[in-house]
Amino acid sequence: MLISGLILALFSLSSFNSAMVSNTSETVVAQEGLVVYATFDGKEDYGYNFIATGKDGEEHMLTFQQVEEDVLSAFNLNDNSLVGAKFKITFNRDLKLSKDEDNMDDEDEINTITKLEKL
Repeated sequence: MLISGLILALFSLSSFNSAMVSNTSETVVAQEGLVVYATFDGKEDYGYNFIATGKDGEEHMLTFQQVEEDVLSAFNLNDNSLVGAKFKITFNRDLKLSKDEDNMDDEDEINTITKLEKL
């Protein structure tokens, strides 16, 4: 009776560890409330593009894959009427780190606009 209880406990723990290992191959890093000042450059199939000037004076393209509905209600970023407009953009960044089928590091970044203020 004692041995069957130990075997059952060992089996339960080993199944738990397997589930934990399969989940450790994926990590999500979330950054919320980030702010950037940028100029709207238009919408593409892959997201909404803005151009920001970095501390180095160089222009950098920022792509936002998602925009919250209330922001899209206030600013129609789906047409070209706002191209060239400057905005203060508040956004969240989710970074998903995982391993691909060849056990190589894979990184997916999703930027979501949560607030937009026209300057």
